[in-house]
Amino acid sequence: MRDFLINNRDELIVRCQHKVAQRAARSATPLQLEHGIPLFLDQLIRTLRAENSARPDDSLRISGAAGGDAKLLSEIGVTATAHGEELLRLGFTVDQVVHDYGDLCQAVTDLAFERDAAFHVEDFRTLNRCLDNAIADAVTEFSRLRETAVIGQELAASNERLGFLVHELRNAIGTATLAVGALELSNLPLNSATGAVLKRSLAAVTSLVQHAFDTVRGNLVVERPVFGLAGFIEDAKHAAKLDARIARCEFAVDDVDPSLGIRGDRLLLQGALANLVQNAFKFTHEGTVVTLKAFAAGPHIRIEVADHCGGLPKGSAEEMFTPFRQRSADRSGLGLGLSIARQNIEAESGTLSVQDLAGIGCVFSIRLPRHAFGDTVSQ
Repeated sequence: MRDFLINNRDELIVRCQHKVAQRAARSATPLQLEHGIPLFLDQLIRTLRAENSARPDDSLRISGAAGGDAKLLSEIGVTATAHGEELLRLGFTVDQVVHDYGDLCQAVTDLAFERDAAFHVEDFRTLNRCLDNAIADAVTEFSRLRETAVIGQELAASNERLGFLVHELRNAIGTATLAVGALELSNLPLNSATGAVLKRSLAAVTSLVQHAFDTVRGNLVVERPVFGLAGFIEDAKHAAKLDARIARCEFAVDDVDPSLGIRGDRLLLQGALANLVQNAFKFTHEGTVVTLKAFAAGPHIRIEVADHCGGLPKGSAEEMFTPFRQRSADRSGLGLGLSIARQNIEAESGTLSVQDLAGIGCVFSIRLPRHAFGDTVSQ
């Protein structure tokens, strides 16, 4: 077999490359085509040569013992490990790792049959041992790295979900704290508009905690009724007035058609709108106006929040919605507000986009399916 492999090395390489090219889901890199199969063939030839020399133990150093490497990887193990790592990086599956080595075995068998080449039984055993060890080491590394990647993705997703909950809780508690301060400062009664903001904020905290509890227990059921757009905007208006005082800005809200309604998880949508409004107050220039509008646009409802931040850096509009991405020196938050807003809105079959008004500011637009809101439904 050694002489056969040496004499037909180039032909075997071409056949293996052809087999790889025939698999639609497998696109080998030039480096793999140049070094993968040729390197394995050279190691196999050296193994066969060592077994017929005065130093047969060298074959184990090159290709490993039957059943795999006990402690240190053989030369074939090292290259197979690198092969498995590259296939994972390129997005391939574990069966494609096995196919790559199976191609060589098939190419050797086919060519030997065509040329009526006779191999010794021991040579076949050596070929199978080399292939077995190479496949095992490649698959082991592939699986190890894939599991590591999956664990990392799950951890990142878990951190993101936890960050969302913490962010929304902080917003609700922050609004409640502002409301308490305003009540104390102005000696307002609890049945005032500011008192209503406090009650809604505490209700939001309770709902968020219950939502998290139900999610953990696996019995989360979300109700999505139709509710009035006017009442929804009115709630946001009262809560945002407290933020406007701190930001030393004006807050303008247009009247809303009372016949307009939206369907969805009101808590999620309230959180989304609150994040947009808070973002506007965070970046708008002191003394300017933040505006909130809600109106019908064909079969949709549009809710717009406009600020006077001076506009966005070029090409940064979509980056604003990336989780944990912060665009100012203020690091008091987690960089999750806009990401949460978009996810909440998309969960209700809506969209969230931003328009950059160069030199002026930004307009964030929520678009949701439009529904009629009748007198029988309480705002």
